[in-house]
Amino acid sequence: MNRTAQSLIAVATALAAVTGVAALTAPSGEPAAAPVSASRLPVERSTLVCPKPTGSEIGETAYTAFTPRGASGKGASGKGGAGLLPAGSTLEGGGNGGESGEPEPFVPLEEPGTPVTAETDGSASPALTGSADGALAPGWTVQQTTLVAAGSGRGLQGLSCTVPGTDFWFPGTSTAEQRQDYIHLTNPDDSPAVVDLELYGEDGSVRTDSGQGINVPGRSTVPVLLSALSTAPVQDVVLHVVARTGRIGAQVQSLDEKFGGDWLTASARSGGDLVMPGLPPDATSTRLVVFAPGDRDADLKVRLATPTGLITPAGQETLHVKRGTTVAVDLGNVTRGEAGSLVLSPAEDGGGGQVVAAVRVVRGKGGAQESAFVPAAEPVRERASAAGSDAGTRGGDGGGSATTLSLVAPGRAAEVRVTASAASGGGEPVSRTLTLKAGTTTSVDDLRPEGGRGRYAITVERLSGGEVYAARTLSLEEDGLPMFTVQTLPDDRGTVAVPEAGQDLSVLVD
Repeated sequence: MNRTAQSLIAVATALAAVTGVAALTAPSGEPAAAPVSASRLPVERSTLVCPKPTGSEIGETAYTAFTPRGASGKGASGKGGAGLLPAGSTLEGGGNGGESGEPEPFVPLEEPGTPVTAETDGSASPALTGSADGALAPGWTVQQTTLVAAGSGRGLQGLSCTVPGTDFWFPGTSTAEQRQDYIHLTNPDDSPAVVDLELYGEDGSVRTDSGQGINVPGRSTVPVLLSALSTAPVQDVVLHVVARTGRIGAQVQSLDEKFGGDWLTASARSGGDLVMPGLPPDATSTRLVVFAPGDRDADLKVRLATPTGLITPAGQETLHVKRGTTVAVDLGNVTRGEAGSLVLSPAEDGGGGQVVAAVRVVRGKGGAQESAFVPAAEPVRERASAAGSDAGTRGGDGGGSATTLSLVAPGRAAEVRVTASAASGGGEPVSRTLTLKAGTTTSVDDLRPEGGRGRYAITVERLSGGEVYAARTLSLEEDGLPMFTVQTLPDDRGTVAVPEAGQDLSVLVD
C-alpha cells in the first residue's frame, strides 16, 4: 500500500471518529449521500420601531402588542421578554426590565397568544423602539392607532410598527401645498445612522436643496418635512430612503386638511406581481402611484381581484412606466361596492422591470372625506399577524372600531387558517379555515374572540396552494366621517432556515 492510500485511510478514520459517519465515494463515481435540507427554527430576537404617533394635542393613541403562539407546537427557547422604550432610553436585558432604576418597558408581553394594550393622549407621546426575545420573538407585532378628532390629519391613523432596515421606497407621498408629509427616521441602535432622501416625480429625480447625509443619532428620531426638501411643489412623489451607515425605521405620515391623514409604510419591490390588498367597497376615489426604480422600463397589466375573479378596470388595461419616473393614475370608485385588491403584473412574461406601488384610497364625500394608503404588500409565506382590532367593551359587541380582513390569492387557489386571538380583556381564540379561489379577494368581517373584551389580534397562516396577500382594515364612523386605516400583513418571518452540516469525504478521493 502506498503512502497516499495510507494517508487517505488515516484521514477518513479520524473524521469517522469525530462525526460518527465515514463514507468514501467509490472510484466508480457513485454519488455520496444527498445533503440534509435546512430545517426551520423560531427566531430568537425581533426588533421593532414605532414613530411618534401625532403632533395633535387632541390625538388619542392606542398600542397593542402581540406574539402568536408557535405553529405546530414549536416555540423559541426560553420564556423571554418583549417591550418598547422611548427613543433615547435603554433597557438592559432585552424586554424584561425589572431592576430598580431601569426604565419600565411599554406594552410588555408576558406570554404568546394574549395581547397587551396601553393608551396615551396628546402630542407628548414619543417614538418607541424595542425588542422581543425567546418565546416572544417569533411574530412579535405592535399596532399603533391614533384617533384625531379635528384639525389637519383628522381621522384614524394606524400602522404596524416596522422592522428597521437600510432601504425603503414610498410611492404616494407628496410635496403639494395641501399636504404635509413627514418621513420619520428612527434609529434603534447605539451608533449613529447617516441617511439620504431622494424624491422622484413624473419627470424623474426631483430637485432638492437638502436631504443628503442626514444624521440620525443613536436611539433617536428625526422627522423631515418632505415639502421642505423640494424647490417646487410636486403632486405625486416617490420617496427613496437609504441608510448609508447604520439602520433605521422609516414611516411616512401624511396630513391633509381635506382628506384627513394616515401612515404610509414602505412598498414591496418586485419584477413580478405586486398586490395592494384591502381596498374598501365604498371607496369614492382610488389613486394609484407606480415607480420603476431599476434600469428597465415596466409594462404592466392593471387588474382588480374581486370576490368573483380578476377584472380589468375600464380604460386602464395596461400601464407603461419609464425607468426612474413616477406614473399616477386616478381609478375613481374602482371597487364599485365590492371589496377588491389591485394586482399589477408584467404585461409580458419576463418582460418588465422592477416596480414599487401604492394606492391612496378615499371614502366619503364633500366635507366628510377620509383617506388611507395601501402599499404593495409582501406575501404571507407562512404566517402573519395584525394586532389592535377592537372586540368592544361589552363582551365582544363591537362597541369600538370594526375590523375587516382581506385575503387575496392572485394566482393559484390557496387554503388558509385565520385566528382571532384572545382579547386583552379575556375571552377565547376562534379559528376558521378558508379556501381562497384563484384571482379573488375574500373578506372576513365577523371573526372575533369568544367572549373577549378589549383588543385582539388576527393571525393568518397559509396552509397550502398559491401565494396569499392580506390586509386588515379598522373603520370607525364619528359625526358622519367614515374614518379608516389599512395595514398590510407581511410574513412575520417568525422562523429562519438553519442548514444542517454534514461531512462529505468524497473530496479525499481523486
